[in-house]
Amino acid sequence: MHKNWKKEAFLFLSSQIISLFGSSLVQYAIMWYITLTTKSGLMMTISIICGFLPIFFLSPFGGVWADRFDRKRLIILSDALIASSTAILAVLFFLGYDRIELLFIVSAIRAVGTAVQTPAVGAFLPQFVPADKLMRVNSISTTIQSAVLFISPMVSGALLTFYKIQYIFLIDVVTAILGISVLSTMKVKSHMEGKLPEKLNYFHDLKEGLAYIRNHAFLVKFFVYFAILFCLITPVAFLTPLQVARTFGDEVWRLTSIEIAFSSGMMIGGAVLATLGAFKNRVYTMALSGFIMGICTIAFGLVTHFPIYIGFMAVCGLSLPFFNTPSTVILQEKVEEAYMGRVFGVFGMISSSVMPLSMLIFGPLSDYIQIEWLLIATGIALVIQSLLLTTHKTLITAGEPL
Repeated sequence: MHKNWKKEAFLFLSSQIISLFGSSLVQYAIMWYITLTTKSGLMMTISIICGFLPIFFLSPFGGVWADRFDRKRLIILSDALIASSTAILAVLFFLGYDRIELLFIVSAIRAVGTAVQTPAVGAFLPQFVPADKLMRVNSISTTIQSAVLFISPMVSGALLTFYKIQYIFLIDVVTAILGISVLSTMKVKSHMEGKLPEKLNYFHDLKEGLAYIRNHAFLVKFFVYFAILFCLITPVAFLTPLQVARTFGDEVWRLTSIEIAFSSGMMIGGAVLATLGAFKNRVYTMALSGFIMGICTIAFGLVTHFPIYIGFMAVCGLSLPFFNTPSTVILQEKVEEAYMGRVFGVFGMISSSVMPLSMLIFGPLSDYIQIEWLLIATGIALVIQSLLLTTHKTLITAGEPL
């Protein structure tokens, strides 16, 4: 293990936070721009599909690359691709080409970068962080990211209120350059160092990764559980901004406030997890988090007063680190180094495919059925799923720390 792991972890988290800030500004700006311009569930669905389908198709190959090539370089190259596409979009908007279709195209290009980057990031951290410190480092990462996400909607909302969207695009380019510069200073040996180069065979490597998952029962059940979960959280993840615009008002500050509430809750939840910890078994922590998210989702469909709605949004955000962090640590602890990139790649494929496929149903439905009813139904299902998780012996065993 790297002897200066704390320094390297600081540099890595710093680079990711800087890049995240710019990316978050663009993400919120695009989402709100489409929401406020069209007020259409169909347009939101198209936007989401453009942002996720490339991840679905490319994540498995991104996982292969993460196992075969230098992960730090992959992260840098993917950041550069995302920044370049955003820079081109900014230029086009400055020239007057401000069509919604351009936002869809660039969202897809940015998703390509994400498909390459996500497996590399998930597999990179265990290269220099001791196994017994992964939970704490991931919790700290979640807390800091939540702080950035807390600030981002306020900054993005203010900029979108007083300036044109292309100025937000330029900020993303600058933060990407800064993030790449910080990441470049890291001195972590490649996991491929000392190994003889092998001929790259994407489909053979991908087949090996899938066989590894199939031969480990907990991974199969883990991914099936997540596929169901991602389907159930789709309405609360993507339709709540549209619900707020339709039910409470289409002012930018309302959309900003729900993002701030959610991010502030995440920030508090991450801090609590980093300092106090949670259940010894990771799966029990995930189940509790899922139960709370289910209750909050039901509340979103019942509450008629916006301040109360904001309160439940904060609680929902608070519960999320208690789900995301343990699930990531389970994979980082239990998956062999040689297969980690491919496992995270398949994980990304599942998360990116289930949500857009679910939005093909929930998006159009939201134009005919009240979003509140969709939230109540999926919230009840989330509660039931979380209770059932506590009885699953294979996953409970996998949730035990090393």
